[in-house]
Amino acid sequence: MIHSMTGYASSARDLPQCSLAAELKSVNSRYLDVQFRLPDELRALEPALREMIAGRVSRGKVECRVAVTAAAAAAPRLALNETLLSALAEASRRVRAAIPDAAALRVGEVLHWPGVVGDDRSALVRDTALALVEQLLDEFAATRAREGGKLAGMLLDRVERMERLLAEVQPLLPAAVAAYEERLAGRLREALGASDEERIRQEIALFGVKIDVAEELTRLAAHLHEVRRVVNAGGVVGKRLDFLMQELNREANTLASKSVSKEVSDASLEFKLLIEQMREQIQNIE
Repeated sequence: MIHSMTGYASSARDLPQCSLAAELKSVNSRYLDVQFRLPDELRALEPALREMIAGRVSRGKVECRVAVTAAAAAAPRLALNETLLSALAEASRRVRAAIPDAAALRVGEVLHWPGVVGDDRSALVRDTALALVEQLLDEFAATRAREGGKLAGMLLDRVERMERLLAEVQPLLPAAVAAYEERLAGRLREALGASDEERIRQEIALFGVKIDVAEELTRLAAHLHEVRRVVNAGGVVGKRLDFLMQELNREANTLASKSVSKEVSDASLEFKLLIEQMREQIQNIE
């Protein structure tokens, strides 16, 4: 199964003291780019959340947002970090022992020291936020998989249409080349004279090599087979498919430049149109 880089999921959970709302959304990107919108009390979770997301997503620009809203009737109770408080007291004592004129720490300064004061809900909120995002990742991955399934169907449909087109064009080539060589021979006879048949045959043979598209058609068929194989194999295949589109487009352009009939020209134009449709959608594949 292939996955789209476009996905969205959201969920919420209520706690006695507050409610949490989490949202994951992503768009296409060459690499994995994870951005966060977290309240200050959840900033410490960013590394864990980043690792969690990276374990499930390989490519795409992902935005993770978590909001915390305090319950109207909930009065938060402050908790002191006793370990940090003791360390600050010891540091203050040692400073004043070395510098007797130094002022003692004030209560307001201690309370504003980072990490001294915490909300008794903090641990529960952090644990709940982690669990909520982890659960949300399942739904997020499912949306990307569903979108990826639609993209896979579109790609396989275009591959089938191109394979049918190849099957229609190939039988027409010998007659088209023969007709073109006959017209070319007529022009050469007018220019060189009917007496120089050897020169005419040489020119036709040389030009026949230049307009031979057998290799291009063989490579087109091989690339289409590989596209089908890669799509059916699934996984992280976006970059591989993008490379194959470049190869397909190169062969279609060469086919157009060597065309000696309206049928081949029309076919090469249709090839390029289908390849471009595939290339646009592949930009969204992980």
